[in-house]
Amino acid sequence: MIVLDTSVVVAHMDRGDRRHDEVAAWMRGAREELVTSPLAVAEMDHLARRAGGRAAADALHTNIERGSYLVEWWDSAMSETIRVARDQGALDLGLTDASLIVLAARLETVRVATLDERHFRAARPLTGEPAFRLLPADT
Repeated sequence: MIVLDTSVVVAHMDRGDRRHDEVAAWMRGAREELVTSPLAVAEMDHLARRAGGRAAADALHTNIERGSYLVEWWDSAMSETIRVARDQGALDLGLTDASLIVLAARLETVRVATLDERHFRAARPLTGEPAFRLLPADT
């Protein structure tokens, strides 16, 4: 499983994004399930709506309904997310990024599909590995 950040979905949906082609090629080749958090979905929805209006938001919703992106959350996810945001406070992580770090730990992976190298290169996995593997950059 690969944890999916908002930035990859937005670049994939926006043909005008400077990294669209790179992300689209990577997405076509991705053979593993892409999993995200509800916080990332809310961010995706907001950005899709802002950039592409209702049609873009509807396309996102359809992708989620079809299982293109799985969404995972559990009872203690929010408290774990807040703890990570606080513990890695020097990085100024928002709750969305913190939720993806927590999700990666729960899934026992260090693979994160993101274009946000500033945060995810500096953040440390909770599972003890030295770093996240960022996709598509580290492909």
